[in-house]
Amino acid sequence: MKLDPVAVTIFITLFALVTALGFVAAGWRRGDLNQLHEWGLGGRRFGTVVSWFLLGGDLYTAYTFIAVPALLFGAGATGFFAMPYTVLVWPLLFVVFPRLWSVCHKKGYVTAADFVRGRFGSKSLSLAVAVTGIVATMPYIALQLIGIEVVIAALGLNMALHVGGVILDLPLLGAFAILAAYTYSSGLRAPAMIAVVKDLLIYGTVVAVIIIVPAKLGGYGALFHAAGKMSLLAPPPTGSLGSYSAYASLALGSALALLLYPHSITGVLSSSGREVIRRNAIVMPAYSLALGLIALMGYMALAAGVKAMPQYAEGFKAFGPNFAVPALILQMFPSWLVGVAFAAIGIGALVPAAIMSIASANLFTRDIYREFIRPNCTPAEESRVAKIASLVVKAGGLVFIILLPQTYAITLQLLGGVWISQTLPAVILGLYWAGLRPSALLLGWAAGIGAGSWMVAQSGFKSAIYTLHLFGTAIPCYAAVAGLALNLVIAVGLTVLLNAAARMPLRDATTAEDYI
Repeated sequence: MKLDPVAVTIFITLFALVTALGFVAAGWRRGDLNQLHEWGLGGRRFGTVVSWFLLGGDLYTAYTFIAVPALLFGAGATGFFAMPYTVLVWPLLFVVFPRLWSVCHKKGYVTAADFVRGRFGSKSLSLAVAVTGIVATMPYIALQLIGIEVVIAALGLNMALHVGGVILDLPLLGAFAILAAYTYSSGLRAPAMIAVVKDLLIYGTVVAVIIIVPAKLGGYGALFHAAGKMSLLAPPPTGSLGSYSAYASLALGSALALLLYPHSITGVLSSSGREVIRRNAIVMPAYSLALGLIALMGYMALAAGVKAMPQYAEGFKAFGPNFAVPALILQMFPSWLVGVAFAAIGIGALVPAAIMSIASANLFTRDIYREFIRPNCTPAEESRVAKIASLVVKAGGLVFIILLPQTYAITLQLLGGVWISQTLPAVILGLYWAGLRPSALLLGWAAGIGAGSWMVAQSGFKSAIYTLHLFGTAIPCYAAVAGLALNLVIAVGLTVLLNAAARMPLRDATTAEDYI
């Protein structure tokens, strides 16, 4: 791509601003960063406004900004599954997660795995939840870095260094270094502060897009007409349920998975109270509205015909449909607005990547290092190890996109949703049912992980939709939902059998009052 000095200058200036904010955040709402709950949860002191921006910045990532429109651009209306799934998330947040916040606040738990260990008295089950969270998050971090990589390429900032046959993208390495430095220094306070800037930039970009682009294309009627009938309608059903069950299960499974990811739980636990979580669940649909408008950018790119333009051929060859939004912005916006929009996407990658690395570091330090390696470590050592672990996790995400084709990171992210869903019985069902047996939960988790992974493997790791054949009916289904159904049958069924036969009381470190 041709380098645009104005766009590049604005992009770099805004990046420099958020970098400065990231380091300044260490002194914001000052706490002892040698305590894990201060570094990794912001001292659990974020109120409604900060939590709203933090959760929004956490759950609506740069890859959302790139991938959802790309799906509509490449596959049509199927891409709108992101809309119902985000709508399903907020009632779950309102009902369930204040209860998790209460018990974690009263018991000093920092992660979901902490809660599982306290609730069921099982180190093995806690370890399974922790490892699942870390492994599922790694490719998610990689996808945030891919979002930055797409923007950097669109700006024409392609500066590569060849080391031993490996191509290193220098601007991407620079963005990684910035992310690593302020996360290490400031912990969760950094992405919380930067999330405010990120969301203001994204909302500003969305408003500009929905006004400027339709005006240039002749209005929304012309836009939808140009997109074509095939893109505007969902694929017709095949067999008994066809695309309907695939669409519905994808929405349901994605909603269940989203709030189980470590970065989501970290955002929730950083809130200052139960009511903060409930208030945020009420106002979060504003992000769903923004997501719907962002999704329309896929149709706008179709109507603008950006894929047929020779100046963007290289971008589409390298990134496929993921280049649709950058190409649309380059085609429709003046240089200064291109710089602002690309900065919004780039910063929209840094915020969730920072939270993801912090959440994974919390899991490693609290539930692996302290539990199995150094049980007597001091709080200062625990915090120091978490800071180092956050660097390692980010480096792992960087390795994904440097050494492996991007399709591998995308495929692993699909598997990540399948895997993290299998922690639902222990984490969410465990909030309400103390009688669950840890051995049953562990066996259900293993079965769900195995079955879900096998289903995705049947497609050659190209799709997470698997067709189930039940009682003569073909039911295309998201592998996460099918795996979770098997998980629940085993966990609940085996619990009932074990409880009927066992006389040993369960080891529960929590009380009924802890959940209120």
